[in-house]
Amino acid sequence: MTVIDGQRRFAYVILGLEVAFIIIFALYGSYGKNSDPKFVGEEELPDLQEKYAMFTDIHIMIFIGFGFLMTFLRRYGYGAVGLNFLVAAIAVQWSIIVLGMLHYVIMKEYDRFPLGILALIEGDVAAAAVLITFGALLGKVGPLQLVIIALIEIVIYSLNYYVGSHLFGAVDAGGSMFVHTFGAYFGLACSRAMNEAWHHTHKLNANEYHSDLFSLVGTIFLWICWPSFNAALVPEYQQYRAVVNTYLALAACVVTAFAVSILTSKESRLEVEHIQNATLAGGVAVGTCADFLINPFGAMVLGSVSGCLSVVGYHYVSSWLSKNLQLHDTCGVHNLHGMPGILAGLAGIVAAGLASSNTYGLELYDVFKARRAASKHSKGHDSGSVDAENIGGRTAGEQALAQAAALGVTLLAAIVGGFLTGLLIRWKFCQKVTESEGFDDAIIWEMPGSESEDDEPVVGTIGTVPPIASGHKNPVKPDHNSQTTTQQTTQQTTQQTTTKHQAVQFQPEQQQSA
Repeated sequence: MTVIDGQRRFAYVILGLEVAFIIIFALYGSYGKNSDPKFVGEEELPDLQEKYAMFTDIHIMIFIGFGFLMTFLRRYGYGAVGLNFLVAAIAVQWSIIVLGMLHYVIMKEYDRFPLGILALIEGDVAAAAVLITFGALLGKVGPLQLVIIALIEIVIYSLNYYVGSHLFGAVDAGGSMFVHTFGAYFGLACSRAMNEAWHHTHKLNANEYHSDLFSLVGTIFLWICWPSFNAALVPEYQQYRAVVNTYLALAACVVTAFAVSILTSKESRLEVEHIQNATLAGGVAVGTCADFLINPFGAMVLGSVSGCLSVVGYHYVSSWLSKNLQLHDTCGVHNLHGMPGILAGLAGIVAAGLASSNTYGLELYDVFKARRAASKHSKGHDSGSVDAENIGGRTAGEQALAQAAALGVTLLAAIVGGFLTGLLIRWKFCQKVTESEGFDDAIIWEMPGSESEDDEPVVGTIGTVPPIASGHKNPVKPDHNSQTTTQQTTQQTTQQTTTKHQAVQFQPEQQQSA
């Protein structure tokens, strides 16, 4: 199959998907109570004014932050930002459907799943798991493979989230277990299943100065908006703690990441890969217990440890995994999302085991809803404000075990699901990427100057613009010797023309003299 045939097949697939999404929304979707005139004034729910600012921040993270963070490859900038854009748009719609159907079919909460601001936020958060997986596979998978991965991963993600959150009653405010850990190990297992030798040695699997600069822009966007990611889905009075804890963890993480990057370098220089990624690890490490009473210094400790852990991962662990386990991780998601996500899960286990009413008061039963009396939280419903009648559910030790079980099941679901998905996308229909097509935008994107490399230079008001070589992001540097020769030739031609013109003018005088 030619590239053109494959691209056309891909276009038909995504068009068919969008038609299917529209039909499902028509049959089962509805506006949430805040946007449906029938329910205006019936009860107070989180509205647009309360949640929209955080929704915007998460949107920026998904569509700008993640996309630009992956632009470090010198010939895969279009693919990093463009495919991130497409896959996120598909994943958001599909996750709203799957999570909505879980409420509709399993939990029996709604006749039609409601589409409010919370549903949109949950869709963005689920898409983040897919984009983390994309980071592990960047440059090694084609568009159709990515879409298939997204469709499968969202289903497994949603089921794992339901088991961990609703059946086990685990708390994971920032999604460090259910999003970051799941997405990272799903992608790593998928990468291992589809492993080929060229993944580890490809000449285009490399960075350059300008591509790294764009990647740092993505880092800054993610760093600024991360507190909203960790705080958006918790009640308003817990959001304050989540924002403060996340911000302090991120700030401490930046300092330790810079320091350890210098200390691990033989020449004591900063490694840009560390700064692009390890400076964000604090947001992952504090995510599970972002709304817990861990004290500000506790958040800073988590951020500091995660910064060190992430740099060590990039400097030592990634190469070890590639050499010994044949596990290629393009963006190093294991170091940014995987190990810090496990650290967050462990921190959540400890914090849940130490949580008591002496510290939290009655708010303990709002943070850990499974610790309320069983009759008050049956069927997964939130029973609202807590009073003395709500007390009598789980102990702190039981909640810690639930946190540990959720982390274990998440790892199992991610590794098994990712490996099986990796085997599936090797199928011929999925348009497997070959070595000649890897890490290169020019295979599926229309590149500047790709029509013809031998086109004549375009002369404009600001000078001569040389053609751009096919497949290259940077224009070909002009040949200064050639330009000098051209200028000299032009001057000689002008002088010859002037001499000839003068000779023609003096011919009548010569004839008269004769």
